[in-house]
Amino acid sequence: MMFQKSAFVIDERENKNPEELKEEIEDLEFQVFRMQENLKEIAKKWQVIGIEQTKENNWVIIYASDDGDTCKIMLNECDSAFRGMWDFSIQAQYANENTIHIGDIKGPENKGYGSICMHYLKEVAKEQNIQYITGDIAKRDWDHKERLVHFYKKHNFKVNIDKESKSGDIEWNLVY
Repeated sequence: MMFQKSAFVIDERENKNPEELKEEIEDLEFQVFRMQENLKEIAKKWQVIGIEQTKENNWVIIYASDDGDTCKIMLNECDSAFRGMWDFSIQAQYANENTIHIGDIKGPENKGYGSICMHYLKEVAKEQNIQYITGDIAKRDWDHKERLVHFYKKHNFKVNIDKESKSGDIEWNLVY
């Protein structure tokens, strides 16, 4: 399990008043309580593979489902009770012994959840000595193509776009 820096680290340059600090501590305590409760529920059905802090200093639990044919990396926020459903997921299938193919990415955008889940998908690939992660950019994605291209390039994927057919493909290689 991986942990990132805590929101409780106080930067000396931040001059927060005692009331703001008290509110932050109460929020952190609440998230830790929820994290404990959510971990118990999630671990009953899935493999918990990490706990991370988002760019907004919220804690999330990362867990996986892997049946040998498909791999799903899921994320749950710790600011509310777990209700049996993920808040974000990357769904992929094993194309062959060397490749994981991303089928879909679902959840809210611009919260950093995709980056957290992509990191763990890459870790799954590395642990299983899988060299490639591939995927498609379909016509249905065209309205947010620029955001997808930015996301995949940020994560060191090669991105090929065919503007005529409004499609594309992505590839990450372990040896890049």
